[in-house]
Amino acid sequence: MIKISVLTAVIASVSFLSLPSHAVETGQIAPEFDLPGRTGNIKLNDFKGKTVYLDFWASWCGPCKQSFPWMNDMQSRYAGKGLRVVSINVDQKTDDAKTFLNDNPARFDVAFDPAGKMPRTYAIKGMPTSVLIGPDGKVLMVHSGFKDEHREELERQIKQALNTKD
Repeated sequence: MIKISVLTAVIASVSFLSLPSHAVETGQIAPEFDLPGRTGNIKLNDFKGKTVYLDFWASWCGPCKQSFPWMNDMQSRYAGKGLRVVSINVDQKTDDAKTFLNDNPARFDVAFDPAGKMPRTYAIKGMPTSVLIGPDGKVLMVHSGFKDEHREELERQIKQALNTKD
C-alpha cells in the first residue's frame, strides 16, 4: 500500500510539472486564481492591497508538514500589518488534503486545486513552493522547499514586503 501511495505521489507531482509553462518571475504580476476553499471560493484578486504569501503544497510532502506551523505563526504575527497567507493544495483527492489538515491545522486560507491548473500556471517545480506577492500584485520572491534554516530569510522577506521591522 505504501509503495502505491509513493508512486501515486510521484505521478501526481510529475503530472503538473510535465506541461509547458513559463515560470513566474520576480517583478511580474502574479497570475489570478479562483479556487474552492474550505468555506467558499478563494481569489487572489480578493487580497489586492495585501502582501500575500502564497504556498503550494501536497499531503504527501514532508517539508509541508514543517512549513504549516511556521505559516500559522507568520499569519498570526503579521496579519495586522497586511499579510495574508494563502495555500493551494494540489492533491488530486481533496480528502487527502483534508486528512493532512486534520493533523496539520492551518489558521490561514486554504484553496484546493485537484486539477493542478495553478501549479502549471505558476510553473511550480516542487513541493512546497512559496510565492511572495506585494500589495500591487507583483511577485517579490519565489522559493522552493522548506527547511528550518529557511525560516529566518523567508520572514525577513515578508517583513521587507510589509515595510516593518517588528
